[in-house]
Parts: sequence; structure tokens; C-alpha cells
Amino acid sequence: MRRRQFLALMTTVVFAPLFARAQSVEKKKRQVGLLMAAAPGDAEVAKRIAALQGELGRLGWVEGQNISFETRWGAGDPDRMRAAANELVSLAPDLIIANGSSAMDAMQRATRTVPVVFVVVPDPIGAGYAETLAHPGGNATGFGQFEYGIGAKWLELLKEVAPTIKRVGVIRDPAITAGPGQFGAIQSVAPSLGMEVTPLNLRSAAEIERVTDNFAHLGNGGLIVTGSGLAVVHRALIISLAAKYKLPAVYFADYWVASGGLVSYGPELVDQYRQAAAYVDRILKGEKPADLPVQTPTKYELAINLKTAKALGISVAPSLLSRADEVVE
Repeated sequence: MRRRQFLALMTTVVFAPLFARAQSVEKKKRQVGLLMAAAPGDAEVAKRIAALQGELGRLGWVEGQNISFETRWGAGDPDRMRAAANELVSLAPDLIIANGSSAMDAMQRATRTVPVVFVVVPDPIGAGYAETLAHPGGNATGFGQFEYGIGAKWLELLKEVAPTIKRVGVIRDPAITAGPGQFGAIQSVAPSLGMEVTPLNLRSAAEIERVTDNFAHLGNGGLIVTGSGLAVVHRALIISLAAKYKLPAVYFADYWVASGGLVSYGPELVDQYRQAAAYVDRILKGEKPADLPVQTPTKYELAINLKTAKALGISVAPSLLSRADEVVE
């Protein structure tokens, strides 16, 4: 054998296994898309993503080694959300995580084949994202935020914290499935509580200000803010309007109360992202979304901001305070 041929053979023998191993490692690197309903820079959402990636790291999925993430933001804009969903699908990821109803509505239009894990989605069965809790049946599974029926609890809370209120403005996003769903649940129980409810549609900052101003000037009112990505984007404005017009308000998550809202009732949301990591892990290892049951919260937390109550001239009943999981003073 000639020397040149011998050296070529030895190079193949020595380096081919290393090259094959490198290819194998590269092949195992998986791509996960994140479709977020909020805007970039939202501190609350950043905590959720950190919880997800931290738990994935604990399960052995380390960014830059065997997994990468592509994040897109809807920022409360339906057109932007649809474009973001289509863009993520075009990247051919192994899996997409969809945050909220607006993200799931967009994902259902964009793909019925790419595996999807949804989080913070109100009533995923009622919204049509899964066939049943036990057997989702399609390309999506995940974690429900609450059923629409929680709206009855929000209305009861508003009545309890401000007993004289007769009129309730329900801030909702009419463009997503959950908007009419949550409003309908609230409306169905309003007569039994002697209250009149009015939808306050949420499409832009200007419209939020206009409809809230019109509602507030009719007097004797309060607000319920239903869950939506658009509400999250505009939460500082909504809280400030409630304060400006002295409208007692009930919100769907505790971080609203931490930011100055009066009362909230809902599940702890950051933990949903930690739990979602386990589903991402299982799907990346070969399981199908259709076979993974949709999970719903087992614990709901009540939060009250006494500083806001004082500014509104509200004296919170001791019986309500004793039930609170969190009190901001």
C-alpha cells in the first residue's frame, strides 16, 4: 500500500468515528418554539419562561447543547400573532409552546401537525383545543388556566368586596375564543346576584380608555378583567383607569394585585410553565400530545390589596381577609 493511501485510510479510521459522533450530537439538538401572547420585555412573562427553561435544564435539556429556543411575541395584536405563529411553523420546530388563548387560536390556524403544548389557556375543552381532558386527540395538549365557570366566583367576589355595586363592566378580548366564553359565564349568574353586566371590548389602548370612561360615568359600577393576552399587555393602563374612576375591580391573576389591582382569584401561573417542561421532555422523547392528558389547576389563590381598597374607600370584611392567600398592605 502506498504511503498516501495508508495515511488516508488511517485518517478515516481515526477521525470518522469522531465525525459521526459529532453529527449524532448535532442531530440530537432539538428546536422548541415559544409563541407568547404578551409583549417583549414583560417581567411577569420573563419569570414564566425562566421557570420553563430552568426545569428543562433539570431534565437534561440545556440551551446551546441539545436544545434551542425560538421566541415570537403577539403583543396583543391578532395580525402579529398569526404572522408569528406561521413564522414559527415555517422553522419546522420539534414542538411549539403556546401561551394563552390568542396564541392557541393562531396555532390552530397555522398547523395541525406540529406538536403543541399550551399553557395559561382558559377552558381548553370549551375553546375546542382538545377533545377531552383525558384524551386531547390532536396535536395539542397542555395546561388549562381555569374553566369559564370561574367567572361566577369573580362576580361573587366583586359583590362581596363592594356590596352596593349593581353594574359590572366585563373587560374582555372579543377576538379570541375565551373572550365571549368568560363573559357568557359571568352573564349567566348576574341576575341571581342582582347585578347587570356589560361587555367592555378590549382592542386597543384608546378603546379601553373610551369604553371605561363611558361605563364609569353611568355610576355605581365595578369591573371584572377576564383573562387574555391583550389584557396582560395593557394591564398598567387598566389598573390606572380603575383607580382613576374609583372602580372596584376583580382580576384573574395575583400579579395584577401586586401591581395595584384590588382583588384577584386564580391559579398560580409560573408553576404551569414548570409543569409544561415535563410534557416538552416527554414529547421530545417520542410521546404524542394526543396521549398526554390536559391538566387543570387544583389550587386557586385569593389576593387582596388593602392599599388599593383604602384608596377606593372600601373596608374589606374580616371574613374575606381571613380567606386570602396573599394580602398586599
